[in-house]
Amino acid sequence: MNSVVLEVKNLTKKFGNFTAVDNISFSMEEGEILGFLGPNGAGKTTTIQMLLGVLTPTSGSISYFGKELLLHREEILEKISFSSTYTNLPWYLTVRENLTSLSYLYDIENRKQRVEKLVETFHLEKLINKSIGQLSAGQITRVNIAKAFLNSPKILLLDEPTASLDPDVASYIREFLLTEKEKFHISIVFTSHNMTEVEELCDRVVFINHGRIIANDTPDKLTRSIEISHIELIVKQKKEALLSFCTKEKLPHQTIGKYVVRIDVKERQIPEFLRQIMEKGIIYDEISIDKPTLEDYFLEMSGKNNI
Repeated sequence: MNSVVLEVKNLTKKFGNFTAVDNISFSMEEGEILGFLGPNGAGKTTTIQMLLGVLTPTSGSISYFGKELLLHREEILEKISFSSTYTNLPWYLTVRENLTSLSYLYDIENRKQRVEKLVETFHLEKLINKSIGQLSAGQITRVNIAKAFLNSPKILLLDEPTASLDPDVASYIREFLLTEKEKFHISIVFTSHNMTEVEELCDRVVFINHGRIIANDTPDKLTRSIEISHIELIVKQKKEALLSFCTKEKLPHQTIGKYVVRIDVKERQIPEFLRQIMEKGIIYDEISIDKPTLEDYFLEMSGKNNI
């Protein structure tokens, strides 16, 4: 069994009369990728800022490697790192200057070699002498992620790390993170609005809303808690009859293009639904059935909590 490397107990943060984070508790094991999800304004950013020691909690505690962050901040920050798509680097410094200067925040044995390794790993060779102000949003994101690995962290906090990346680069970053996890047992707190990405990467998901944790489980178990499946039918005749039937039965539905109808049906009711439309003479040319995804869970939980 892996050891617990991060433990959050009864963490609360208030700004005046407003409670941004409300008595949350969770933990993360060595080598675990923990998805930290929630809609905008849920309390994710405030929590991450407290995990980094940027904000002081109103109450509760944060411990890394069995030591309280409040009492061992310098020692702990040497072993953790952070990257966000929304973090700015010094605009007029080059990529090399940024990585080199930031390396002095940590006790790194061979800074030059470490920077060169990260430049190679994240394919920054053509950008190394360009200033940050000359880079695209996706290129800046790659530099930010490279920066996060300067100190070979034991724990990494990643805030939407692939949000502005091209699909091929995002795929490379995901594969890199999984490799780092397997090789070095690095632990990662991962936030993203890309639910497919979360399902691919995360061992477990903590879902926060209105400052409170409302779910803490594996992506698979969370998706299996959703009953609704999505049926797509290609109907070239009697499409209007199908739409009328769905409206009458209060089944959420939408048309896609000329012939495709997408209907939300509880999984156990799919056989009965198909029997009923066939009895009405509605014939479909093709059918596809998609089981619930983490995105469905995200949308349902957000809706339940008045987002």
